Amino acid sequence: MSRRLQVRRWVVGIVAILVSIVVFLVPFAFVVLQAAKTPAEASNLNFALPTKWVFFDNLVQVLQANDGIVITAFVNSIVLTVFSVAVMVVFSAMVGYVLQRKKTRWNPVINFFVLAGLIVPPAVVPTIWLLQGLGIFKTLFSGVVIEATFGLSFSILLFRAFVATIPRELDEAAVIDGAGPIRLFFQVVLPLLRPVIVTVIVVQSVAVFNDFQNPLYFLPGSDLATVQLTLYNFQSQTLSQFNLLFMDVLLITIPPLILYIFFNRQIVAGMTSGAIKG
Repeated sequence: MSRRLQVRRWVVGIVAILVSIVVFLVPFAFVVLQAAKTPAEASNLNFALPTKWVFFDNLVQVLQANDGIVITAFVNSIVLTVFSVAVMVVFSAMVGYVLQRKKTRWNPVINFFVLAGLIVPPAVVPTIWLLQGLGIFKTLFSGVVIEATFGLSFSILLFRAFVATIPRELDEAAVIDGAGPIRLFFQVVLPLLRPVIVTVIVVQSVAVFNDFQNPLYFLPGSDLATVQLTLYNFQSQTLSQFNLLFMDVLLITIPPLILYIFFNRQIVAGMTSGAIKG
């Protein structure tokens, strides 16, 4: 490797690090600083150290605001995220496997509807009418159904691409050994889908946990509030408590950040697994 090429790689690496710092770390540091300030200092929205650190006082105020609505919202968001992502993983893995392995005349039609799920925007009013007709509107169950439905298309595409990398000989060997379709999928195929399963879990968990639009429309009321909706508690047309608002933003940011830090390699592996074959 020539010296010029080594220098070029070092320069590209340094530039990438600097860009990452500016794009990600600087905004995060700004949020932390505002969350540690008094209301008067936070209202200035300047990038400066607080004269008096009241980080834990602001944390207590956020957790106690409106009878602990933030804690309730975290519980609701966790329940909503866990169940909706579980539904996505199971159903999208099944559909992705069938679409990749079983070539029928219905595949183009199914692929059309899968892609339509990524393109066509959700219809809010008809969806509310449907949920009301089923008697599940204003329930966490309806939130799980909505989040799982909106996330299926993306998950199916990932699973279908990954299944293409699994040799068909494994399916044939399992069938010869007497495995039925259910046993073939759950005992042979599903364990091999671990990289893309981790990818779907992390990506969709962050998407559901940070979702603002769907809970706003389909989960009205303080009892069903999610973490994103709690931001309304600290900002209004007449009063904005920026120190508490940024503390709430910091609390909401921590769980997705932890997921990405610990599973970033699995995310890349799952996203790129079907890029060559399939």
